[in-house]
Amino acid sequence: MTSHIIIATRESRLALWQAEHVRDLLQDRFGLQVQLLGMTTRGDEILDRTLSKVGGKGLFVKELETALEEGRAQLAVHSLKDVPMDLPEGFELAAVMEREDPRDAFVSNDFASLADLPQGARVGTSSLRRVVQLRALRPDLLIEPLRGNLDTRLRKLDEGQYHAIVLAAAGLKRLGLAARIRSEFPTDQMLPCAGQGALGLEVRSDATELRQTLTALIHTPTFLAVHAERAVSRALGGSCSMPLAAHAVWQDGELSLRAAVGHPEDASAPLLWAAVRGRVDSESEARALGERAAATLRDAGAAAYLSCL
Repeated sequence: MTSHIIIATRESRLALWQAEHVRDLLQDRFGLQVQLLGMTTRGDEILDRTLSKVGGKGLFVKELETALEEGRAQLAVHSLKDVPMDLPEGFELAAVMEREDPRDAFVSNDFASLADLPQGARVGTSSLRRVVQLRALRPDLLIEPLRGNLDTRLRKLDEGQYHAIVLAAAGLKRLGLAARIRSEFPTDQMLPCAGQGALGLEVRSDATELRQTLTALIHTPTFLAVHAERAVSRALGGSCSMPLAAHAVWQDGELSLRAAVGHPEDASAPLLWAAVRGRVDSESEARALGERAAATLRDAGAAAYLSCL
């Protein structure tokens, strides 16, 4: 393996922080020379429509994968929640790093929590998963689209376009913006999406030596948990247009996985829930646990919800 690595990354402040974090680890631990290749993706360019209407989360990773395919970069660093459940042929996740706080954060300049918002308050979020859960908690609120990078979203809040916005706590904490968080949603109130808070390292499948090096950065508890979470979505044909949540935690040596799915169009339809638990020691067992949760959701009526996608 060459001693010189180029990391493909989006150019948002958060994406650059993540890539720089990986760069520093590779330099400090392995003595590699690492450069960053900043790129603008289609997901960064299209800000006037929700992701579910313009191609989904894959819009954030396609250009980075092209850089890997063409040899302009050897490694791509992603927020795992933005990575499609199935990677293109010839690519794979070489490592999943230790997860930051996976919860969703309530951010507001005037209100301390969702419960404090007045009736009809405007809440911004770009996530269908958050939309269906917010509506279940507070059907009186106006849930409005919110696109852009983290700094853009905060600026829109500060300009008064929203009474509150909901963001991933991990991004705020990584950028030293934890003080903007007024409260964090308990996971039994707002279930995170698969992989939230974790970083995924994507490489070409034929990069054998680099893949072997990156195994040292794998955080096994996070790796197994997010594979179980992602398996729920994969088993249900997950896409950005499906309001699906999945979150796994370790309890007494077992992996406890909860999942929920909402109706993508009918705001009055109830959320469907699943909870499974089991001993997980391998990626295949993690996937099997996720598939059990998906089967439970199907038994609860998820097929009818998904048929309208």
